[in-house]
Amino acid sequence: MATTGKQLFTTLEADGTLTVAIEDVTLPDPAGNQVLVKMEAAPINPSDLAILVGGADLENASYSPGKFVASVPEPFNAGSKARHGIKLPAGNEGAGTVVAAGDGDTAKALVGQRVSCVPGNAYSQYCIANADMCLPLGDHSAEDGASAFVNPMTALGFVETARMDGQNAILHTVGASNLGQMLTRICKEDGFGLVNVVRKDSQAGLLERLGSTHVVNSSDDDFMRQLRDAIEDTGAFYGFDPIGGGQSVDDAFKAMEQVAVSRMTEYSRYGSNQPKRMFIYGRLDTGPTVLSPSYGFGWTLSGWLLFPFIQSAGSETVSRMRDRVRENLATTFASHYKKRVNLDEMLTREAVTDYRAMKTGEKYLVTPWS
Repeated sequence: MATTGKQLFTTLEADGTLTVAIEDVTLPDPAGNQVLVKMEAAPINPSDLAILVGGADLENASYSPGKFVASVPEPFNAGSKARHGIKLPAGNEGAGTVVAAGDGDTAKALVGQRVSCVPGNAYSQYCIANADMCLPLGDHSAEDGASAFVNPMTALGFVETARMDGQNAILHTVGASNLGQMLTRICKEDGFGLVNVVRKDSQAGLLERLGSTHVVNSSDDDFMRQLRDAIEDTGAFYGFDPIGGGQSVDDAFKAMEQVAVSRMTEYSRYGSNQPKRMFIYGRLDTGPTVLSPSYGFGWTLSGWLLFPFIQSAGSETVSRMRDRVRENLATTFASHYKKRVNLDEMLTREAVTDYRAMKTGEKYLVTPWS
């Protein structure tokens, strides 16, 4: 029997008009290994915002109940040409209760259970999800499990990636984010070196209370000295950056090279041969990535995304990571939310302009039935 509910869609037209609206939809019965999930909670992650609002002018948008219409200026609109005219759902992850299943054994076993899932249309009252990508939450609440995939698996993925590359320490440029706090707990538990970069004293204090031993404040006058000292202590010539634009990666490479050069016993006009690697995994700053290569020639800048990592890591590694998340949802992988909104409320001017700012530690949670 088909199921009807509300769902969010985002559509960008060729002229730059972005329409985000809640609509009534009818979902087919789940088939095979699919399950039908009654969604109870879904976070608004930075990774959701590109498709949800992109580079839209939200201050001058037109808002009405359950809908807003905004203009996307160039060059953002031209860069999104592939999605012009296509109505897209949004919401990478969330949690809810499985109310129906296809005829697959894995799917049928989940009926009646609360699960975390990654359907890609989590801003909805119901969604179809693959049973293999669902994580049973046991006694945990939907709020506990709403952010059980993207941030936890990403933070664990950073450590796994570094280990695979022979590293025992990493640098993270937004240490006080929800993901950054998880990474701090993981590295403390695993005895893995971590350098956290923050922007405020309050953020430094937060991480220090979590047990972080190397926190540097980019707002301090002696930031680069602090960064060099932390890299020297930990050996963190390997890092992850969600900012993308600006000079956060450049600062990291410069500090890494300065530490490497200080260890050299002979001068080289080419700088050190110390391998230095940074990964960009987000675009909190949509401006250009500023590089001023003054860090020798042994540096590499790459992109990092969760789903390609999962595909390459192997089922044994991914299963181990998922088990760890499930066992530590309320501790290591706990998420905290600034505000809870329903589907209509998430499209108000106040909410959209607030969560679009992507302020550290101020995540929104969507509760579709409230």
